[in-house]
Amino acid sequence: MANKILVIDDSKVIQRMVKEMLPAGNFEVLEARDGEQGLKLIRSENPNLIMLDFLLPKVSGWEVFQQLHKMWNTQGKMTPLVLMSGRKEEVTEKISEPFEFFEFIEKPFEKKSLIEAIKTSMAKAKKWPPKGAPKAAPAGSAVGGSEEIKAIEQRMAKMQAEIDALKKQNAQILNFIKQKLK
Repeated sequence: MANKILVIDDSKVIQRMVKEMLPAGNFEVLEARDGEQGLKLIRSENPNLIMLDFLLPKVSGWEVFQQLHKMWNTQGKMTPLVLMSGRKEEVTEKISEPFEFFEFIEKPFEKKSLIEAIKTSMAKAKKWPPKGAPKAAPAGSAVGGSEEIKAIEQRMAKMQAEIDALKKQNAQILNFIKQKLK
C-alpha cells in the first residue's frame, strides 16, 4: 500500500518540485490546486501526510488548517502536516510559534529541507492531542458530557459578562470623546 502525500498548492511548480524531491519509494502524490479541492481529497483519500500552502484560492490554507484541527480533535489523532509559505509572517500572524504539532517550511525550499520538514512533522504529529485537551469519546458515550457542558456554559456566561462590560466601557469612552470634541 502506497503512502499518500497530499500537496495542496496552487503552484504547479511547487507540486512538481515536491514530487521530484521525494525519495524513491512507495509514495502516491495527490495534488490539489485550492483549499476546497484539498479538503475534499483529505476526506476521501485519508492521506498519510499533508503539505499545505498557506495562501490558496477558494478556501485559504488558514481555513483548511482550521478544518483539519476540528477533524483531529474529533478523531483524537492527526495527520502529519507541513505548512508552506513564501513568507513566514503570513503564518505567524494567525498561528503563534513554536509550531508544536506541525512543521513549517519557507518556499522556495531545497530537497534536504523538505525531507527534514516531513520527518519533523511526522514526529510532531505523534504528540497529538495536546496535553489537557479532552480525548475523543467513543460514539454514543456520554462520559462526563453533562459536566463538561455545564462547565462550558459557565465559561460562556462569564465571557458574555466580560463582553458586556467591555461594550459598556467602550460606550463610555466614546461618549467622553464626543463631549471633548464639542
